Amino acid sequence: METPAIVEDSERSGAERSEAPRSGEASTIERELAPDPQVAAKPTRRRFSSEFKLRVLREADECGPGELGALLRRHGLYSSHLSVWRRERDLGARERLSKKRGRKSSERNPLSPRVAQLEREVRRLQGQLKRPS
Repeated sequence: METPAIVEDSERSGAERSEAPRSGEASTIERELAPDPQVAAKPTRRRFSSEFKLRVLREADECGPGELGALLRRHGLYSSHLSVWRRERDLGARERLSKKRGRKSSERNPLSPRVAQLEREVRRLQGQLKRPS
């Protein structure tokens, strides 16, 4: 009768354990491929349309005691959103609610087409001067 070969603990590596994989754990392959859920790739700023803001403000104005929190949770908003939107609504209604954020568009110079034409003419004349007569 042969005795089974006994493998020393020093010869075993972590992946070769005789334990069965646990049902709740991800395999090593899944752990390597899965992205970290805590870190977003690139956070994006939420943008709300003026129609949405007005609709939420109407709903908030109709809310009774204790219902406002549920409304905010349902839409994923903060009470500060409502404060700012109410102030904007009172100041300028629709124009203020749909204001654009970020860099202002640069004004186009009305003389730029004429400048471009003159620069082309200068290049053409300089080319004529360089040519031998």
